[in-house]
Amino acid sequence: MAAAHGDTRHRRRVGNAPVSAPFGILRLPSDVRFGAGTRADVPALVASLGERVFVVTDAFLATTPQFGELLTTITSGCRDIQVYSDIPAELPIDAVHRAADAAANFDPTVVVGYGGGSALDAAKLVALLCARGGVLPDYYGENAVAGPVLPLIAIPTTAGTGSEVTPVAVVSDPDRELKVGISSPYLVPRIAVVDPELTIAAPRGVTTYAGIDALVHAIESLTARPLERTAGVLPVFVGRNVLTDPLALEAVTLIHRALPRVVDDPNDIDGRIDMSRGSLLAGMAFGAAGTHLSHAIQYPIGAITHTPHGMGTGTLLPYVMQACVHAVPDRLASIADAMGIPPSVDIASHAQAAVDEIAALCARVGLPVSLRELGVVEADIGRIVDLTLRVTRLIAIAPIPADRSAIEQIVRAAILGDRGMLRHPRSDKQTVDEATVAL
Repeated sequence: MAAAHGDTRHRRRVGNAPVSAPFGILRLPSDVRFGAGTRADVPALVASLGERVFVVTDAFLATTPQFGELLTTITSGCRDIQVYSDIPAELPIDAVHRAADAAANFDPTVVVGYGGGSALDAAKLVALLCARGGVLPDYYGENAVAGPVLPLIAIPTTAGTGSEVTPVAVVSDPDRELKVGISSPYLVPRIAVVDPELTIAAPRGVTTYAGIDALVHAIESLTARPLERTAGVLPVFVGRNVLTDPLALEAVTLIHRALPRVVDDPNDIDGRIDMSRGSLLAGMAFGAAGTHLSHAIQYPIGAITHTPHGMGTGTLLPYVMQACVHAVPDRLASIADAMGIPPSVDIASHAQAAVDEIAALCARVGLPVSLRELGVVEADIGRIVDLTLRVTRLIAIAPIPADRSAIEQIVRAAILGDRGMLRHPRSDKQTVDEATVAL
């Protein structure tokens, strides 16, 4: 079983000849610092990149002692510094343009992002607009950034988004019904500094929703369908591969054991260290592999219900995994192994045990067990499906055919809170045979 779980070979195309060979890709900062107290490295790192520093954070974090201490140490080593803290949640496009205008007037040589996903994404986009000009819609989609952006140091204060190491930033555009992604390898920060001590002050809800979203990143990286590789520019998300798999599996192990601990006890420093490392590794993995259906379906649900992103992806995760059991049982079985679940009688049972354990974990940390608890009703299904189908870069790497029928079944089951609706009728033998053919 272990050999089957770890086999990540898949068919790809080089020129005109399809071959079977392992393929891997990672896109990462040039310098990643992890560990309690690593924020002490920031002043020297900033000084190595420039003397005019534009710091992006949010209004609450700007008032915290930790930020004040960090700002003091940065200021002692640079010629000029400006703090911009008008960064709201969900990151509206106008807020980013205002931040970029302020940065352009300051003319920075380096940008520092400090905070959760919104602050780090805003910092990425400020670095982009300062270097390349234009407005954000010029860069919507994949690979629309023509060259390097300003040097960026990303310092997360939550364990969840992984934005400090990813090539993606997401904004809310009032002209569109969904959040919009800007994806480019040029958006990967130059330096990431991940200090678990900065996450201790996060409220329980932030800890829960960010933490479960990190687990979703890891699991969807492991189960994302590998795209056929062709000559030319690769998409930003290429699906699971031999370099992202080990990172994602370690992230599953860390987050599975640590998330309940930090939800129960915010001051559990060992748990905070595990969560920050798990979130970092999951970000490294999904920055290349990508995420799929939990994220794609959450985008319209978030727009309809105005609920936190992690709440939505975490609520959806057991249902998406259930829908994928028949397609990637080996992948889900490897997740069961990573969580320490004892071996089962066969691979299909082991895969199902992973789904059941994730559902139990989500309930354990207080996530809703159905979309109905988020305010979604069956009358919303058609609109949710229509909007999900527009998130093409994510549904392209779903491990199952993500057509209208499949998405509707997942959403309906999640509204009713019934994973049994998604159990596949085919036999275990057929499931294993098909999984073997797919690899």
